[in-house]
Amino acid sequence: MPRRARLVLPNVPLHIIQRGNNRQACFFADEDYRFYLDWLAEHASKSGCQVHAYVLMTNHVHLLISAERAEAPGALMKALGQRYVQYVNRAYRRSGTLWEGRFRSCLTQEESYLLACQRYIELNPVRAGMVGHPAEYRWSSYRANAQGEADALVKPHSLYEALGSDAASRQAAYRELFRHDLEPGLVDEIRRATNGNFALGNERFAAQVSSALGKRVVPGQSGRPRKTPEPETGNLYQE
Repeated sequence: MPRRARLVLPNVPLHIIQRGNNRQACFFADEDYRFYLDWLAEHASKSGCQVHAYVLMTNHVHLLISAERAEAPGALMKALGQRYVQYVNRAYRRSGTLWEGRFRSCLTQEESYLLACQRYIELNPVRAGMVGHPAEYRWSSYRANAQGEADALVKPHSLYEALGSDAASRQAAYRELFRHDLEPGLVDEIRRATNGNFALGNERFAAQVSSALGKRVVPGQSGRPRKTPEPETGNLYQE
């Protein structure tokens, strides 16, 4: 069966997951995270992508980006992935693949889901039991979005900027969103859409994306249901 083409539209936010091969580690030391983030910023700029949120876990990466062109996310992930693999193989005297095939992604409805998706991404280390609060984790966009820490990689989405009239009020409003955990049903919805390459949003959003792309963008109703991959337990595998 041929692979489903990714759903990508210009300027519509895209949630991306890139996993290590066989869920093995892809970051081994602090400098690995730093190199990845530096190269992510470089290739995002070159490809015309803006990064609104990110988290680098031990064996996978989450990004929330917007792109000027439909082909830009693929170009970004290809260039970044190849460069990082070459670095890892050289630094750790290894060979072969590092990533688990193609990255997974879902188009994300701005009005209802964008900030929820940012919280989902930045809360990942908390769900994994690695930290008690997202501010304690170094390799995510939380400190930039919630505390104003300098991070040239993060380009706030217009919905984030609408949270307040100035930086301090936006950050305070954003921190308030983290006072409560995401509802389990919403977490599952984000996982299903991203793992299945579907649209993340309401029926109206799905219909708009389907019309724009001329293809199905929600799970089918007929035939044997496809099982959504379940995240492994343990802090290495939380998604």
